[in-house]
Amino acid sequence: MNLFINDAMAEAAPAAAGSGGFAGLLFPIGLILILYFFMIRPQVKRQKAHRALVESLKKGDEVQTTGGLMGRITKVGENFVKVEVADGLEVTIRRIAVEAVMPKGTLEEL
Repeated sequence: MNLFINDAMAEAAPAAAGSGGFAGLLFPIGLILILYFFMIRPQVKRQKAHRALVESLKKGDEVQTTGGLMGRITKVGENFVKVEVADGLEVTIRRIAVEAVMPKGTLEEL
């Protein structure tokens, strides 16, 4: 026995390769579940709500687009709507570009 060198101790035998099956998958499965509940599920809900909003557009609705334009819908087509943003000024936009339907009278307040 030397005072400066530790004695070597034998290590335990390595574990068998197949012993960590389910325990090894528990962490990735947990991460996927967390990802689903905090990211994927809310995004799908927002997409469904936006799709319902776009399908319910009708003439006379006051809307805001994703670009920030606000106006009143004058004509509704299959893929496009005409929005009057000022007196006598109409803009044609895609239906999916409508971000929100504003309460009636919002344009007069601006």
